Amino acid sequence: MTDPAPGPRKIIHIDMDAFFASVEQRDFPELRGKPVAVGGSAARGVVAAASYEARVFGVRSAMPSVTAARLCPDLIFVRHRFDVYKQVSQQIRDIFLDYTPLVEPLSLDEAYLDVTDYLDGRTATKIASQIRARIRETTGLTASAGVSYNKFLAKLASDQNKPDGLCVITPEQGPGFVLSLPVGKFHGVGPATAAKMQAMGIATGADLHAQDLDFLLRRFGKSGRYYWNIARGIDHRRVSPDRIRKSVGAENTYSADIMALEAALEALEPLAAKVWAAVARHELRGRTVTLKVKFSDFQQITRARSLGHAVASQDELLSIARDLAAGVLPDPRGARLLGVTLSGFEAPDDGPAQLSLFD
Repeated sequence: MTDPAPGPRKIIHIDMDAFFASVEQRDFPELRGKPVAVGGSAARGVVAAASYEARVFGVRSAMPSVTAARLCPDLIFVRHRFDVYKQVSQQIRDIFLDYTPLVEPLSLDEAYLDVTDYLDGRTATKIASQIRARIRETTGLTASAGVSYNKFLAKLASDQNKPDGLCVITPEQGPGFVLSLPVGKFHGVGPATAAKMQAMGIATGADLHAQDLDFLLRRFGKSGRYYWNIARGIDHRRVSPDRIRKSVGAENTYSADIMALEAALEALEPLAAKVWAAVARHELRGRTVTLKVKFSDFQQITRARSLGHAVASQDELLSIARDLAAGVLPDPRGARLLGVTLSGFEAPDDGPAQLSLFD
């Protein structure tokens, strides 16, 4: 590789189109062209992914399955096959790595690529087109791509021409492109923040651009500087091929509310086992155990305990989780969800614990 190229970065954001649902339609021809939801159809099921045929009816990921079925009576529910999705995701990642080592996965179905110093006479747009073609050839699936000079705009661009689309936002276009978009479209502005902005009269990028930095810092803390920047098409974040995982957790939603403490303590055992298997596989050490409980009325609480040393074993992790549970359960509402998380990581040699989401 030559010296780093001067000037704007060349960032690509690749986002697979309705990934889980598309894999199911690829593997089961009888599902093609039909509204499909990956997830459980039971009363407490949640949609993990929806095909574009289902999205026409308003079905979206994270939607309760009963709501999805009401919106689309012909909706076909299929159980997830995460092992298959992970295998396909690895195929896609291998394609990315043929073009640049600077790949930052966000999830199984999307990633940032920095190709600035790996163009080899091509444009970033050409590389994005080649990647999309190879994904289709290798997996039979379609991907959308955004190309721009920073991560924020590349992610916005990838959403413009979905599905199976490509959008480029140049440095000249970036600041103006942001102004007309609703703030709820901005990566990093979640529903709660968007609602808060709306209450302040900040509905679009132009409205956000009109606010001075001091105002945003007062209202949004350190995030205010990020909002000030993105309203101007500025994003200094680098593509990081080794993302630091801050926590490892496992949770489960139960078909019947857990009313008794003894039942809750028993239910924590497989969750602790799953978390410990993950941290042991990656040789992580964590000091903080967090218990998550969601009650039947959907109210949620968390309780955490931080130790002066790293959790030493699965038994210790489970013991701490059970102690935390005993402090909040039983509850007359019953627990519909339990979760266990380990965080505060150190690597074995006191370095940062670096994991890819493709692992």
